[in-house]
Amino acid sequence: MSNATNTLHLFEGYGVEMEYMIVDKDTLQVKPITDQLIYDEVGAYVSDVEFGDIAWSNELVLHVVELKTQQPVRTLIGLQHQFQEHVQKINQMLEKHNAMLLPTGAHPLMDPYTDTKLWPHEHNAVYEAYNRIFDCRGHGWANLQSTHLNLPFGNDEEFEKLHAAIRMVLPLIPAIAASSPILDGKISGLLDTRLEVYRNNQQKIPAIAGKVIPEAVFSKKEYEEQILQKMYDAVAPYDQERELQEEFLNSRGAIARFDRNAIEIRLIDIQESPLVDLAVLQAVVAVVQALAAERWVSMADLKHWDENKLSDLLLQVIRTGQETVISDMEFIRSFGHDCSENCTVGELWKHLVKETLNLDEQPEIAYALNVILSRGCLSKRILEALGESPSEKEIRQVYLNLSRCLEFGGVFIPEKPC
Repeated sequence: MSNATNTLHLFEGYGVEMEYMIVDKDTLQVKPITDQLIYDEVGAYVSDVEFGDIAWSNELVLHVVELKTQQPVRTLIGLQHQFQEHVQKINQMLEKHNAMLLPTGAHPLMDPYTDTKLWPHEHNAVYEAYNRIFDCRGHGWANLQSTHLNLPFGNDEEFEKLHAAIRMVLPLIPAIAASSPILDGKISGLLDTRLEVYRNNQQKIPAIAGKVIPEAVFSKKEYEEQILQKMYDAVAPYDQERELQEEFLNSRGAIARFDRNAIEIRLIDIQESPLVDLAVLQAVVAVVQALAAERWVSMADLKHWDENKLSDLLLQVIRTGQETVISDMEFIRSFGHDCSENCTVGELWKHLVKETLNLDEQPEIAYALNVILSRGCLSKRILEALGESPSEKEIRQVYLNLSRCLEFGGVFIPEKPC
């Protein structure tokens, strides 16, 4: 996010990463050809392809490509257009392979035990280490696509504010961002199935993901002692080559990256198009910014929230999204919401968007957020389109529609084609 000569302070820059699956245009079968896509563009099997504002890179598995901002951008406004251009460029390049990009947090039909191929080229030692320790063929490794948001901090005081604010927002994120209701061709019963497999994929070493909500630590020294070092110690017996003794090992829902003075939020399922991703990101940032500025409650009030309490709420929201009822009035008041006994997470989000975002000059973003808050997160809309016990053919048809939303930069509404 930054370096020593160009320190970014709170909300002075944003790093965005979006992961997409590559699939067959007709069958939706995953196609492990990310290396071929990169080779077609630059004539070499490299990990990153830079285009100025946006870069492409590989991920752990060969059927996923990541699009990311090359440097921190000063604003999120309009950023969807750059990502959309690259989605369309990649789709054009994939045509000769009869392939295309597919959105959403999890492929609904993939069998990860037969379909997974790991990235075999440069920097694959880390992937091999993960595979040796955890076996990366499960859904929790091979089938979970997200949008990452990096927010900078300039010093320890700013880290304290940012970390305290982000921890409070994390449990609410799946209510607007869940896009993974189906796994193995079946409705899972969870709106955010990606997060469920994500939080369980490294249970062999619990220190790596913790409770997903980070512990209540608010300085670099505390973070290193209470989170990073415990994690490094726990993985050490399995990691003789020391490939994983790095900050990226941390799998909490938000991770501190002191190597680039940023906190990376990892709980956001990727949406049906960059437009909707940017709508979700703007909503998240606006609330984090208000909390960090102590708009509703003091920093001391934010810091006392225990990760177990916040994690309990997150698990409910993973399951029931905006319909989750919050009865903890202290939590509700932390966001300046005035309600008598309880409220749903959906009601809280409506309040937050109204209070923190002015979208008069961004009608597309306003429309996307309105759809999410009135019709539900993408998972909810996918389930509405599918009905109670969909066939594989019906699932395939809905996800083909989602791929069209991605190609054209649209918002998925069940009764309207993108």
